[in-house]
Amino acid sequence: MSLIEVDSLRKTYTNEDVETHALDGVSFAIEPGEFLAIMGPSGSGKSTLLHILGFLDRYTSGEYFFDGKEMSDYVEEEMAHVRNKKMGFVFQSFNLLPRTSVLNNVKLPLLYSGVPEHRWDKMAKEAVEAVGLSHRLHHVPSQLSGGEKQRAAIARALILTPQIIFADEPTGNLDSKSGQMVMETIQHLNAEHGHTIVLITHETYTAEHAHRIIHLKDGKIEREEKVERHRRAKDQFIK
Repeated sequence: MSLIEVDSLRKTYTNEDVETHALDGVSFAIEPGEFLAIMGPSGSGKSTLLHILGFLDRYTSGEYFFDGKEMSDYVEEEMAHVRNKKMGFVFQSFNLLPRTSVLNNVKLPLLYSGVPEHRWDKMAKEAVEAVGLSHRLHHVPSQLSGGEKQRAAIARALILTPQIIFADEPTGNLDSKSGQMVMETIQHLNAEHGHTIVLITHETYTAEHAHRIIHLKDGKIEREEKVERHRRAKDQFIK
């Protein structure tokens, strides 16, 4: 069974009787363990799509099944539970608390998780280790490079071992070298730990870390492509 199935998804915004179709009949599926990139220029609908997939917004029409259940069948409390336990989010702006250590930033999702507090340190340290940032455990964000800040944000997204990680332009605020390191971290989490990844990006070099790329234009899927070089890039990174 697909982790995500989207069928004829539409999202329409109305402003002063003018309708804007942010998404216009989008259909695709994402399998468990897949790494999917969604590309498109500004205004193509990719951020709108991410917000719907991440239960942060609702669609106008169509169907969206997450883990076999249609989105409209989830009540608000269930959606909040799915967002917290089954989904991880990584954003362009990092969203780290500025005066809080990496360790404590990574712990934040545990506050409302129901996980006993005595386990928090161990879980956070394991997540930080998974992104290669153990040497920065007690540093605050101002002491980190841009790439390190993003890796801390990835560790925070990982801490509850979500089924899927949504990464929204994760390299957008980084130089090319830091961006490459962040993408290698994300690719490693997919290849070695089996995390399903959905990457939103406008950068070709970033998208090519994925297995498959969906190109959006004017709210529609313009084309899809498999990334043949993904296997070679992954093997090179693991070596």
